[in-house]
Amino acid sequence: MSSSNEAGRAFIGSFTSAGGRGIVAAAVDRETGALTVLGATDAVADPSFLVLAPGGTVLYAVSETEDGAAAAFDVTGDGAPLPVGAPVAVGGAAPTHLTLAGGHLVTANYGSGSVTVLPVGADGAPEEATGVLHHRGSGPRQDRQGGPHAHQVLPDPTGRWVLSVDLGTDSVRVCELAAPPGTLRVHTETALRPGTGPRHLAFHPDGSHAYVLGELEPAVTVCRWDAESGVLVPLGETPVVEPGADVATYPSEVVVAHDGRFLWAANRGHDSIAVLALDPSGAKAEFVTTVGCGGHWPRDLALDPSGSRLYAANERSGDVTWFDIDQETGIPRRAGSVEVPAASCVVFG
Repeated sequence: MSSSNEAGRAFIGSFTSAGGRGIVAAAVDRETGALTVLGATDAVADPSFLVLAPGGTVLYAVSETEDGAAAAFDVTGDGAPLPVGAPVAVGGAAPTHLTLAGGHLVTANYGSGSVTVLPVGADGAPEEATGVLHHRGSGPRQDRQGGPHAHQVLPDPTGRWVLSVDLGTDSVRVCELAAPPGTLRVHTETALRPGTGPRHLAFHPDGSHAYVLGELEPAVTVCRWDAESGVLVPLGETPVVEPGADVATYPSEVVVAHDGRFLWAANRGHDSIAVLALDPSGAKAEFVTTVGCGGHWPRDLALDPSGSRLYAANERSGDVTWFDIDQETGIPRRAGSVEVPAASCVVFG
């Protein structure tokens, strides 16, 4: 195993309320992909999703609690991340995702169906929220879609737009950071098939298409993305489980290969990773196969910086499992795992 100075770094979020250690720092062996835990911090409760700032010195986490918060951590050391300032309230419940956009930290608040904008201070710490955008609407699944449930926020590849994926309203909102600074304004809203429960999306490397993963129905909606006009247009759906699969399946994360040839989706319940082949334009996705996720309830799926390995955060089996990707077929092959109780996401430094 390489020393931590020679190895890459990974940061793993986990649910402290389910026995997780909070944010776990790990070394990544560049040759084998193996993770070695270096330390952990439980300075915030339920840091279920993380994002690393450009430069790799500051890590941000949501606190997926009823009184939702966001927090910053210094990750320049070799051990556990160190808090930078105090956690800041997001003015919304159960934030599940966050991103950096336009010099601000933006969170998706699942419980309250809202998106929050927080300025980032000179020290990297989030400051008091300057804007909260409340989604409106519902879907046909009253058990899960009685109201809005913002699940993901991310900038488009140009950095001009911020997209918010809402499971409760079966839609994706395209927003722009507006005046006054630190607020969001909805530019367009794209309706997806009712009842699909969109959870996350990922862009094609060339920025021409986006792939929206449904949580309530195991399928990916392929969309054309027009960055000039800020418009997302659905083109068609592709399943992420085999025909006839009789296991209740709740997909969680979608990842696209660096070269745009393949797409992978994590399937909770089915406990698998789906492999889809993309055509050269990115406009069509074809189901290839599924492989076991190496554990139970894969909440997150992450591609390493080299693009040669996938990492699954298996929440209920309490591990992160890594896979080598066959570069010809796109099919992952299990290569190892490390124990991380209540693992929820993986990001790389």
